[in-house]
Amino acid sequence: MELTIFDVIKKPVMSNKSLELFKKLGKITFEVNKLANKIVIREAVEKAWNVKVAGVRIITVPGKAKSFGRKVYNTPSKKKAIVTLKKGYKIDIPGMFESMGTGGAGEKIETEREPA
Repeated sequence: MELTIFDVIKKPVMSNKSLELFKKLGKITFEVNKLANKIVIREAVEKAWNVKVAGVRIITVPGKAKSFGRKVYNTPSKKKAIVTLKKGYKIDIPGMFESMGTGGAGEKIETEREPA
């Protein structure tokens, strides 16, 4: 089966750990197709965002056994890729970490209150 660049990368992973990797080391985590290997992932990222990739690490996350009432089922397994970019390159994915509060730590949010 031939994979196109749009079949390889499913979505960026937005978690606390991936946010820390992104801020400190500039690594971006993607959920990828189960059939994709490191070479295919590297080519897809380079073509999609016009950047140079320094390295790709792959993690296969097995599915978990969950229960809903008396029914037991397994969640599907997934494959993640941690992509390291070369110096001077950056991928800007709109809205990637905005919902996680990437503003500054300890920022105060001022709200307008009506006088009593």
